[in-house]
Amino acid sequence: MTVREAPPVPDVFDPRRYAAGVPYAAYRVLRDHHPVAWQDEPEVLGWPAGTGFWAVTRHADVVRVLKDSATYSSYLGATQIRDPDPDDLPFIRRMMLNQDPPQHGRLRRLVSRAFTPGRIDRFTALARERARTLLDRAREEARSGDGTVDLVAAVTDEYALLNLADLLGVPESDRRLLLHWTQRVIGYQDPDEAGAPVLDAAGKPVNPRSPAMLRDMFAYARQLTVYKRRCPADDIMTTLASDAELADAELEMFFFLLTVAGNDTVRSAAPGGLLALAEHPEAYELLRAGKVGIQSAVDELLRWHPPVLSFRRTAARDTELAGRRIRAGDKVVVFHASANRDERAFAEPGRLDLARTPNPHVSFGDGPHVCLGAHFARLQLRLLYEEVLRALPGPRPAGPAGRLVSNFINGVKSLPLTVV
Repeated sequence: MTVREAPPVPDVFDPRRYAAGVPYAAYRVLRDHHPVAWQDEPEVLGWPAGTGFWAVTRHADVVRVLKDSATYSSYLGATQIRDPDPDDLPFIRRMMLNQDPPQHGRLRRLVSRAFTPGRIDRFTALARERARTLLDRAREEARSGDGTVDLVAAVTDEYALLNLADLLGVPESDRRLLLHWTQRVIGYQDPDEAGAPVLDAAGKPVNPRSPAMLRDMFAYARQLTVYKRRCPADDIMTTLASDAELADAELEMFFFLLTVAGNDTVRSAAPGGLLALAEHPEAYELLRAGKVGIQSAVDELLRWHPPVLSFRRTAARDTELAGRRIRAGDKVVVFHASANRDERAFAEPGRLDLARTPNPHVSFGDGPHVCLGAHFARLQLRLLYEEVLRALPGPRPAGPAGRLVSNFINGVKSLPLTVV
């Protein structure tokens, strides 16, 4: 009797793989045979080789890593797979995302004050009207042509951007800057999004999260802070700018975090959810007929298409995970998209079930770093999907979706749908 050998460890690092779709088959191999597997970091797209990392793909292990910040640190090496330049690390550690408790908790509490019930109520009415207007325009565009429209260009990019600008209080004339900065920081692996990388004197690509590449964003944040203190309004930047507990440097980092994460979470999740509905007409009809609740549908679409694919931690001490010895200083990367399809946590994870309950997806993370804006993102997605159900009786794919070249963000760059 022979023992069947485990299949080789597939590569889930190369960002170019994700342009063809999330590699769920490779994730399945990892979960079943190599739940904590070593991945090499070869040179890709001009970015230098890295030291390698442990890929964590089972749901229970992902949750364990995310909850245990004492063992798996966000602070030591920050939260991106690629190691930052050592000279940039102190700067990068100033962001709440790249801190551990208790420092992380202090900043989280300060920024959470800005999400007041009154502000959310006002925003809800504006966002719903915005979704309705954008969808009506998209439908008219389709009717005047061949019945198809790119919902990313016509609806979801603008919806996410305008919502974010309204929440932050960015003047209308400056709103395109938010998209420019998001594309530069989030889409840096994709030449279509960020263009050719900026090179330093040695010909090495400059990290888009480095002080040099963020200088214009931070200068704008300082100008906006001064303006909000002089001319306060009902927006998050006014609230943060008036908070005496926040240093100006912390406020600049919050602007960076809210601009990039606040924009791209919805910007990625919304078209992913719409694609899933277009590819599953029977599920769409159930939702449209009111036979499935919108809240459970939002969470199932987030499980199906998580906006973030992966996040990095660094081992703070020697430990063991799924039988593998991990040494202090090793990079440990959790794969949200894999955890969301783990058969150990979800019944029939490959089936879109808009009524799924419970639904312990990790699309917004877990533990102390669970997404601060998760409630706000769900609200935006719910409003958009409700208006889609009203405006589009039966959207269908009109061609393949264009996907972002990224092993970090599950981005959809184009979504051609037949809508009339």
